[in-house]
Amino acid sequence: MARLFDLHIHTTKGSSDSNLSPEDLILEADRMGLRGLCLTEHSGPWDLHEFRRFADLHNVVLIRAMEVETDMGHVLAFGMDEYQPGFHKVETLSKAAKAAGGFIVTAHPFRAVFSRPTFNRPLLYKAVNDELPVEPEDAMNHPIFKLVNAVEVANGGTADEENDFAMKVAGVLNMPVTGGSDAHSTHGIGRFVTAFRDEINNQEEFLAALHAGSFHPAVGLRTGELRPYTV
Repeated sequence: MARLFDLHIHTTKGSSDSNLSPEDLILEADRMGLRGLCLTEHSGPWDLHEFRRFADLHNVVLIRAMEVETDMGHVLAFGMDEYQPGFHKVETLSKAAKAAGGFIVTAHPFRAVFSRPTFNRPLLYKAVNDELPVEPEDAMNHPIFKLVNAVEVANGGTADEENDFAMKVAGVLNMPVTGGSDAHSTHGIGRFVTAFRDEINNQEEFLAALHAGSFHPAVGLRTGELRPYTV
């Protein structure tokens, strides 16, 4: 049913900072012809029964997921039934994901590294004495990259320079890369997506495709000029 997925979306159902209702998400995605949507809520995955009821009403492939704030930045977690105590430690989250057959992605890893606001530090470099990377080789040894399955390199809420830098780091490490809008309103849905090689009809097929590595980030869906995201 779907080859294109927005891997990073927040709705009012599970993310307090979102203005995007699940119903408006479906309407906007339908307008764009986007049939794959990952609900990566901040508060954890939707209640399973409620999720199934909502998914059954719509002709799209909905994926139940979450974005976890950890000690090494934000991590998208797929294939996990619920948030559990200790997931704020990425090592704990990584072990749980492996045990569950899940798949985790470091989200917008270099946000605020180059476009840094004055009031806080980048999430991967929180300590005052952390040296910020300048070249991809400076970042490749960060421990986060040994604990996740893939790197989000195309994020709709992140500066182009920081997305490009993530792409370069992932290239040096030869890691799989994903794209997602990080939408909190209808405005950004589908700005970046992840294109899969084969049609996906459900969460089981989605997880299998992630583990197979048969995907790449893409851009241009909103303008009708879909193409692979490259640096």
